Amino acid sequence: MAHLLQHLTARWRAGGSQLATIDAVKAAPPPSPLAPVDLTDPAQVTAVMDLAARIGHILLAAGTSNRDTLAHIHAVTSTYGLHYAHVDITLNTITLFTTIGTETKTPVSVFRVVSHMRTDFSKLSEVDRLIRSIQAGATPPEVAIKILDDLTAARPTYGPKVAVLGWGGLGASACVLLGGNALGAVLSFVLSALIIAGARWLGRQSLPVFFQNVFGGFMSTLPVAVAYSLARQVGMDLRPSQVIAACLIVLLAGLTMVQSLQDGITGAPVTASARFFETFLFTGAIVAGVGVGMQASELLGITLPTMETGAQAGAGIGYVDSAVLVGAGVAASASFALACYAEFSAIVVSALTAATGASIYYLLLMPAGVDPVISTAIAATVIGVAGGLLARRFLIPPLITAIAGITPMLPGLWIYRGMYAALNDQMLVGFTNVALALSICCALAAGVVLGEWTARKIRRPKVFNPYKAFRRPRRYTFPEQSTGDSGLKVVYSDTPITGSFPAQGLHEDQK
Repeated sequence: MAHLLQHLTARWRAGGSQLATIDAVKAAPPPSPLAPVDLTDPAQVTAVMDLAARIGHILLAAGTSNRDTLAHIHAVTSTYGLHYAHVDITLNTITLFTTIGTETKTPVSVFRVVSHMRTDFSKLSEVDRLIRSIQAGATPPEVAIKILDDLTAARPTYGPKVAVLGWGGLGASACVLLGGNALGAVLSFVLSALIIAGARWLGRQSLPVFFQNVFGGFMSTLPVAVAYSLARQVGMDLRPSQVIAACLIVLLAGLTMVQSLQDGITGAPVTASARFFETFLFTGAIVAGVGVGMQASELLGITLPTMETGAQAGAGIGYVDSAVLVGAGVAASASFALACYAEFSAIVVSALTAATGASIYYLLLMPAGVDPVISTAIAATVIGVAGGLLARRFLIPPLITAIAGITPMLPGLWIYRGMYAALNDQMLVGFTNVALALSICCALAAGVVLGEWTARKIRRPKVFNPYKAFRRPRRYTFPEQSTGDSGLKVVYSDTPITGSFPAQGLHEDQK
């Protein structure tokens, strides 16, 4: 722990003069855009495009938005001289295309499919450092490919058992956030760990994800009903709705509802629609599992208690209880980061981000009686700003702090309320609760995007783009020497360009 604190302190002191990778790639092009690969050699161009596609694969699989993934891919290709490469990302496919040659233009394309898209931060920080090294001109293509091979083959810092404990910690913390007691927290911990472990086992048996979510919804309900019956017989207090909702938050955290809405907000409607439909389908599977579990509990003669109708969990609590909720929010965020194989420094920063957002939510907005959707949007914006600034200070991908920070605020309780009302012939109440759950997800996505945009504007350097002269001839190929109608003569060199672009000049008429 002392070594970790020392490491974070060193990063804090050094972070003031450095930028997040996403800010650097969007603010300015690489320092040597014409080197080091031969742009007339299809083999070298293909190798660069494949390297960029593999990096985009890791980013996209970890939950990075389309726009940020595109920016990183362009940064890699531009660093090696391939500035005019067309990149398209649609859901889980990455396509890069360009043409090379003078007289005869040879098309070159690379296509890659991201087979597994789940929130996994095990390689995100490492690939972020690799992109930073590439853009700085310190890593040639062959070295970058070797590093990426080693990174792909490397195992996470800790194993799946520790990650399952992280999911259990998320379930226990979510139960406390919903007002649960110690018994409910322990039960939520055990069930959450069993649900994730069981789903992973079913995944290894090649069972589709849809049925894995049905299993998760079922395990979130029937064991809770049995535990409620036993607790009532011995006189112990247990509210099934809190435990079930906590397990639903764990299941929802593994989906991409918020990420799909973020893609829609940031200008990727096709990917957003596909991700939203997929998430909607998997959420329906969870709801179906909950329904089957409730019906099975009735067959066993166990009737779950009437669902409480409070407008907001924990409304009217005092500041002492609010402090407990803040601590539970911090624990939930750190547990989720641990469950997604984040580095220990990223776990600490995620906890600090969650502490900021949870303090605003539970100490200010909730006691004031602010509407749940509005308060969620405000808290998510604060998380986006705080997480973005902290991530940039410690050189951690902002995606980690953003997703981990908003995870405790996922609307698991509202989904369960909607399901319970629908099964009890209260369709209007059920639809209202499901619509509220969707509104909260939209508020989380919008708040995080706005907060991240604010943090990026605070820390981003001035944009510098020397490629305008390249775009004037509107040439999208790579001749060794060409003179367009505008009279601009492009000169390529085998040696890296040093110094500033205005001093060096990229065209003869600009010298």
